[in-house]
Amino acid sequence: MTSATLLTPARTSTPPGGAPRGAGARTNQRSYIRSLVVLDASVLTVAVLVGYAARFGGAAPSGSRIPYVLVAPALVLAWLVSLKALRCYDDRVVGYGADEYRRVSMASLRLAGGIAIAGYIADVGVSRGFLGISCAVGMLGLEGARFAARKRLHRSRSRGTGWSRRVLVVGDTAHVLELVHTLRREPYAGYQVVGACIPDALLAPVAQHLGDVPVVGSFRGIPEAADAIGADTVAVTASGELTATRLRRLGWQLEGTGIDLVVAPALTDVAGPRIHTRPVAGLPLIHVEAPEFRGARKLVKGFVDRSVSFVALALALPVLIVIALAVKLDSRGPVLFRQTRVGQGGREFGVFKFRTMVVNADALLAELTARNETDGLMFKMRDDPRVTRVGRLLRKWSLDELPQLANVLLGQMSLVGPRPPLPSEVARYDGDVARRLLVKPGMTGLWQVSGRSDLSWEDGIRLDLYYVENWSLAADLTILWKTFGAVLRGRGAY
Repeated sequence: MTSATLLTPARTSTPPGGAPRGAGARTNQRSYIRSLVVLDASVLTVAVLVGYAARFGGAAPSGSRIPYVLVAPALVLAWLVSLKALRCYDDRVVGYGADEYRRVSMASLRLAGGIAIAGYIADVGVSRGFLGISCAVGMLGLEGARFAARKRLHRSRSRGTGWSRRVLVVGDTAHVLELVHTLRREPYAGYQVVGACIPDALLAPVAQHLGDVPVVGSFRGIPEAADAIGADTVAVTASGELTATRLRRLGWQLEGTGIDLVVAPALTDVAGPRIHTRPVAGLPLIHVEAPEFRGARKLVKGFVDRSVSFVALALALPVLIVIALAVKLDSRGPVLFRQTRVGQGGREFGVFKFRTMVVNADALLAELTARNETDGLMFKMRDDPRVTRVGRLLRKWSLDELPQLANVLLGQMSLVGPRPPLPSEVARYDGDVARRLLVKPGMTGLWQVSGRSDLSWEDGIRLDLYYVENWSLAADLTILWKTFGAVLRGRGAY
């Protein structure tokens, strides 16, 4: 998603005219945040009870003068205050991105550290076992509860019923359309475009819409246009007419109106850890770190890949034997299918898979080309007649890809990475797409957890390039976790 930098922290909920702005969205927003407070309080109450039961077995601690009946609710209250202090209930934080989880963890760790220091200084004899278990269970519980709440919010946003920001996009025509496309690509992020303002020179009687986005004004009356359509966010994208002076004045005009101002720079698909904003001569310069394709983190990633693949192969051996027997009994031909793919640096290797098609599948491909159901360079067909009965089941649950653990063990693939392309696809790559070959291909990746075969060629390439530029060990763990859900749902597997 396009990066956005918050410029004006305007939080007043009533504009100068006196009428509340975006009342429905604000009500849904407050309702969601209140539900988070109730959810967090419930989780922390359970965590404290678990800590007490684990330490004292449910009975009153013998010989202790500490009134745990008062300590327990005080701990819950202090925890909630710590969450509030680190802005864990800020509407700019909740619902999207990793910052919400980071703040929850930091609030929990700071509370634990503060209690430990205060207890040592005051020589209070509160059980360390009780505090340790409560803090550990509470932090994990908070993270899990926030994850569940976010998924529910994302589902409601995708259906158009959840709390979302009403956005007025401001900029040149081309940049407005690009930003609208980016925001709509991920509706769960919660940015609903309700109008656009374009330069005066482009504002003509015929220019009433950009696509299906209504043009509601020019740069001369941005606050008035936002007020007219009930927008609570003004998103400014690139335009030659929006100078630094005009942008600063726009921020002043929006002060006290309850409308947030965000700036969407032309820089896209760059993850937060690579971006650093530094004030230089009064300018908020965005520094972008180069992608990391070698170094210590790459060595750690390779070690983790090979270690996990070795353990996984050993544990999955009985399953592999059963699948091999099923493939052999179902149709004529070898159990394993080895296909040439292109890996890191353009080097070709043989990827291992359980055979899911008839033996002459390649010869039949020419007859089916006209029935291709995807765009781009790949061939995908939902009801491919070449797929065997067992093969259809293996593809649905991605079990046909288990032998690729051997490719990971050999160092030809990674557990997480771009989809391994065919040589025929690579031969038609342009300069941008070829960047997929800067890292090892993966058994799973962003393409796998985002829809697999249901993705368009453009979206698949975009996700692969995003991973190449922004990979991290933490992101790999997240993708591996999401892969289990994607496999169980079976969406896009054919």
